[in-house]
Amino acid sequence: MGSMFRSEEVVLVQLFLPTAAAYACVSQLGELGLVEFRDLNESVSAFQRRFTVDIRRCEELEKTFTFLEEQVRRAGLALPPPEGRLPAPPPRDLLRIQEETERLAQELRDVQGNHQALRTQLHQLQLHSAVLQQNHGPPPAAAHTDGPSSERTPLLPPRQGPHQDLRVNFVAGAVEPRKAAALERLLWRACRGFLIASFREADRQLEDPLTGEPVTWMTFLISYWGEQIGQKIRKITDCFHCHIFPFLEEEAARHGTLQQLQQQSQELQEVLRETEGFLSQVLGQVQQLLPRGLVQVHKMKAVYLALNQCSVSSTHKCLVAEAWCATQDLPALQQALRESSSEAGVSAVAHRISSRDMPPTLIRTNRFTASFQSIVDAYGVGCYQEVNPAPYTIITFPFLFAVMFGDVGHGLLMFLFALAMVLAENRPAVRTAQNEIWQTFFGGRYLLLLMGLFSIYTGFIYNECFSRATTIFPSGWSVAAMANQSGWSDAFLSHHPLLTLDPNVTGVFLGPYPFGIDPVWSLATNHLSFLNSFKMKMSVILGVTHMAFGVLLGVFNHVHFRQGHRLLLETMPELIFLLGLFGYLVFLVIYKWLCVTVTHAASAPSILIHFINMFLFSSSPTNQPLYSGQEVVQHALVVLALAMVPVLLLGTPLYLLHRWQRSRHSPRPAVGQQARCVDSSDACEKGWSSDEEKARCPGGEEEFVASEVLMHQAIHTIEFCLGCISNTASYLRLWALSLAHAQLSEVLWAMVMRVGLRMCGEVGVVSVVLVLVFAAFAVMTVAILLVMEGLSAFLHALRLHWVEFQNKFYAGTGYKLSPFTFAIQDE
Repeated sequence: MGSMFRSEEVVLVQLFLPTAAAYACVSQLGELGLVEFRDLNESVSAFQRRFTVDIRRCEELEKTFTFLEEQVRRAGLALPPPEGRLPAPPPRDLLRIQEETERLAQELRDVQGNHQALRTQLHQLQLHSAVLQQNHGPPPAAAHTDGPSSERTPLLPPRQGPHQDLRVNFVAGAVEPRKAAALERLLWRACRGFLIASFREADRQLEDPLTGEPVTWMTFLISYWGEQIGQKIRKITDCFHCHIFPFLEEEAARHGTLQQLQQQSQELQEVLRETEGFLSQVLGQVQQLLPRGLVQVHKMKAVYLALNQCSVSSTHKCLVAEAWCATQDLPALQQALRESSSEAGVSAVAHRISSRDMPPTLIRTNRFTASFQSIVDAYGVGCYQEVNPAPYTIITFPFLFAVMFGDVGHGLLMFLFALAMVLAENRPAVRTAQNEIWQTFFGGRYLLLLMGLFSIYTGFIYNECFSRATTIFPSGWSVAAMANQSGWSDAFLSHHPLLTLDPNVTGVFLGPYPFGIDPVWSLATNHLSFLNSFKMKMSVILGVTHMAFGVLLGVFNHVHFRQGHRLLLETMPELIFLLGLFGYLVFLVIYKWLCVTVTHAASAPSILIHFINMFLFSSSPTNQPLYSGQEVVQHALVVLALAMVPVLLLGTPLYLLHRWQRSRHSPRPAVGQQARCVDSSDACEKGWSSDEEKARCPGGEEEFVASEVLMHQAIHTIEFCLGCISNTASYLRLWALSLAHAQLSEVLWAMVMRVGLRMCGEVGVVSVVLVLVFAAFAVMTVAILLVMEGLSAFLHALRLHWVEFQNKFYAGTGYKLSPFTFAIQDE
């Protein structure tokens, strides 16, 4: 709890790493994740640093690994997770890993190139066979059975006339179906009809060698005469990327060629199978090497990047590094350095050094507190050892959410959903799911669990379960006593559809309901008016209490940073201003609840009128005071609150000016005293306190800029004073969203479930309709009330914590401690 209350103590350590053992020391620190290195070579270019060459070698290896990983995934294989925790390999192993990786990559490129060439060759053979198998010639005449055989019959009849010596040529090939129509039109128009073209779709689909998808090709046979026509045809087919194959006129020759092609295809398929088997062996070797090599090279690169942040000593025998480390981790740091440098013969050394820079913030979290800490960090990472709002957010955030989302049924559904995620949190499939929305819900599973649990609690207080009231205890109102003592006759009841229960009648009001709101209010016509008054006053009470608690938390900051003047000049005036005005409003609400009885309820004074008259220094004759001397008390509180404004505005600047003037006339401290001033825990001496106090202590800067300090304090004063009014009004969103959620739930019940429950008819038909109605009700409940309304209440609760609560004591201008760790590479 101490670590959660404020960040841990973090110190700056200087590490002296022997050159021979520097790599091993940094590698061991990466495994432990204890320190955050500072860059001591900011003025040195990245290309001039000592280990740039090693980093480049690691990056080249990463490129090779990326190529191998892509090839494995393209083959439909999965990479197994690395076995156990793999340490960063020693530098001498980098050459071995590089040679083995390059050998596998080159072997994989060669095999894949051969495999692709074989597939392309097989595709050409299959495509040639498909072209030859298509019958593009005219069918043989039935009347010439005694004549020469069809094998010797030419495809075109012999030409007669002056051009009978021209030889007929053929162009056969295949083209994609989407290009066939355009090719045919262009051939006809370009050659002016001096050709005969036949297009037919192939009998079977062929696998594309590049994509692997089945493709249907369109085969064609073009007969022409004339060399010029042939040149045009070849140019056009080349433009359409057609596959052209030799075509013989005699059918016997084509049949022989087809048999040769089929035989070559079979032989090529056998070679292709052998090649695929060898390719699978190479991919298997890649699968074994890649998971281990990826982790090792990433760790090695991270070590060299960390070593590049170190400076070289004047003797060039060791590297000097500076790092932030938690105080409680210093013994583990020393032990790790001793073990890592034992083989080098010279032990690495680490010692604390002073620094005027603000240390990073370190707050250790676990599965339960991580989601609440992330809510705070989303607003801003806290300053070093500033009070952390996360421990209080664990309670206040789910509670304020539940005030706006109070319903037993809806809270139970949210609680069960979060409970299922909590129970299944150790399953790998649940933790490694890639869905972004699921990861968001899973990361906040404990937050959802408490939100659902608190919603159940506030649902019992509101007495609402899916907008329906439940009767757990007997009601505190009795209708029988009212009927017996008020003379409600049949004639009276027939003319008065609405009846009023008078608590002044003996026996009508038996006492308050044991827990929550009495269920009889769900039957009352003034139910909404009653809840309006109750939830509005409840919101004001919760808001003022929450803000006052935030102001009180600032006391811990002032005490820890030894800023005692802030307790008297800031915290005390802020509390007086807040409680003197709005704390008094809370007092009036509670006093009226406790002291105004049922008999005087009709003449009860209005708190709102009293609060307005309090600021106007006036009174209303029709609005009676709640207690004697009320006007005097109210006037005194307003005067006291207004008197705190100049104290807030001028108190801190005048004090700092007085301290600065006194420090100018005091003798300067000796060197030893200056060192003690640097090592002191005073915030101003460390140099990471608030803006108006930086370097304002003895030994700091010589100039005091009063205008900057006064401007900063004026902004703070105006923000707090106006914020007390606007922030109190902002808490009324608790009332508004709570009523909106209840009314929306009531509308959903009335327009969906009530319609289905009132249906009459046959049992079978009504049952089917009720199932459909309940399904619609369940879907809309989850989609509208749980998801949309839940998200709305979540965002409003988030705003109440960020703006209304945390700005009272939390600056959030720090930065996280980001230790050098291999945890990400191991995952």
